Formats: sequence, structure tokens, C-alpha cells
Amino acid sequence: MSDTETANRLPTAEEEDRFWGLVEAAWQRLGPEPAALRRALLTRDPAADDDSAYAIDTWLDPFLDQLGQLCADLSSPELTDLDRVVERSLYDIDRADVHAVIDGSDDGFLYGRGHVVALGREYYEAVRADPRRALPDAAFQRICYFLAHLHRERFGDWPETGSGISRESFYNPAGWADQ
Repeated sequence: MSDTETANRLPTAEEEDRFWGLVEAAWQRLGPEPAALRRALLTRDPAADDDSAYAIDTWLDPFLDQLGQLCADLSSPELTDLDRVVERSLYDIDRADVHAVIDGSDDGFLYGRGHVVALGREYYEAVRADPRRALPDAAFQRICYFLAHLHRERFGDWPETGSGISRESFYNPAGWADQ
């Protein structure tokens, strides 16, 4: 691989499928209640002022605990590959139209995008296609660097994703081109 290819490594379809599969497996371990709450988010009227949509938040930490268990035996390259998917997913929704719904400062907007990623691929894709699907002011900080922290705990260093991008807020030039 050339230096340019290494510096701009995108997640492969297999890496994306693996990450989202692990997210789904972690949610499935929690049973039917969070599954119903996640389904309700997909079908809710984005214009409705319904605080019950935030009920999923009580399940976020247990979800992440399950995800950690599922990733406990992964190698350094495997964790790096999964972290690259998280990084790219956060980057791809680092957009002005998504920010208009989620809102927040630099960190707050990152954590809001983390909330979207944590709820799974179907919800992520729904928000990506129509940002009004996101929950205003929702946040989940821990998912944003969860796999990177797991990598550091297990292998002593931060994973080098080789993507050439940042998951931090307001770093996706295409998402803010009209601003």
C-alpha cells in the first residue's frame, strides 16, 4: 500500500458489517424492551414532542457493557478496524443538517452523533438520510472512543486507523461546505 492509501484508509464493507453486527448482537443480549424502544425510534414522528423517545438512554450503558464483552478477545488489528468504522460513521454525519437537529457544542455534537451510532445501523442510516430522525440533545459520549480505549487498555497504545480523518465535530469539510 502506498503512503497515500495508508493515510486515507476507509473501512471495508466487511469491517462495517462486522461492527454493525456486533452492535446488533450487543442490543439483542438485552432483550425485548430495548428492541421495542429502538423500533419506536424508527417509526416515531420527528415533528412530535415526545419525551418517551429518550427512554432508550437507560439502556445505553448496559448495551456498551455487552459490546465490550463481545469485543473482549479481539486482536489489535480487529479493534483498530472496528474503531475505524466508528470514526468514519461519526465523520459521515458530521454535517450542518445533522447539527441543526442534534445541536451542541463541539463535544456535545460529537456525543449526539455517538448516540446515533450506538443505536445501530438501521437508525444510523435513517438519520443519515433524514437528520430529522435524530433526537435533539441526545448524547452518548462513551461510544465515540470506546473501541480506542479498549485497544489502549489491552495493547497499551491508541489504535492508528490510518483514515486521515477526525471523528471530532466540525471536521468534515463536505458536511459544512455551505456554512
